[in-house]
Amino acid sequence: MQLADLLREHLDIENQDTWENERTPTPVRCFAVRLHSIGLSLRDVKAVLAWLGVDRCYQAVWNWKETLAGTQNDPPTAEPSRVAVDEKQIEVDDEKWLYAAIDTDSKLLLEVDAYSRRGTGPEAAFLHRLTEKHNVSETEFLVEAGGYLAPLARHELSGHLDYSDRNHIEKWFQTVAMQIDRFHYFWQGSQSSAKRWLRRFRHYYNRNRPNQALDGPTPAEEVLN
Repeated sequence: MQLADLLREHLDIENQDTWENERTPTPVRCFAVRLHSIGLSLRDVKAVLAWLGVDRCYQAVWNWKETLAGTQNDPPTAEPSRVAVDEKQIEVDDEKWLYAAIDTDSKLLLEVDAYSRRGTGPEAAFLHRLTEKHNVSETEFLVEAGGYLAPLARHELSGHLDYSDRNHIEKWFQTVAMQIDRFHYFWQGSQSSAKRWLRRFRHYYNRNRPNQALDGPTPAEEVLN
């Protein structure tokens, strides 16, 4: 994709009101936020903007990012046949557990959240969030640990241990771990900051990042088409 094409891109049209009263053109702000979402530091984004002739401080980029944090759309509602669920320990300033659920067919990141601990409590809470957003009554859940089976049963969901069809979620955790390593200086370890970043990354992963496993389309395009 050419640089000019990237600068012409914007996020979703409903986010245009978010950018009112800004002196920097919307495509440039969206481009800056996207650069930050895929791993560039705020100072790196500032340097790229300067190279393009846009003189803004890295605090401005931070403000754009925070402005968008609460406006990112949830993924499209899905009725997946199989969903891989897992959690991974991450460390920024303190320990957190990152939970994720991915549709193994469309590769749609259905839900992602961070908790201060692991166990049946967070697992049940995470599954509850999933059932509120997606129709998973007939979904088969693929889990790696037996601890998920009780929370699944509590929500009347079907699940079984699976150690072979979970490659995609394992690769996703590797991807997000690399991104977190780049963001740790700005994340500062707070739970609310982690959740805002995860919402932005989910939006980017589902709607903007071409998925190699789908031969190019994004997961959202796969579901909506």
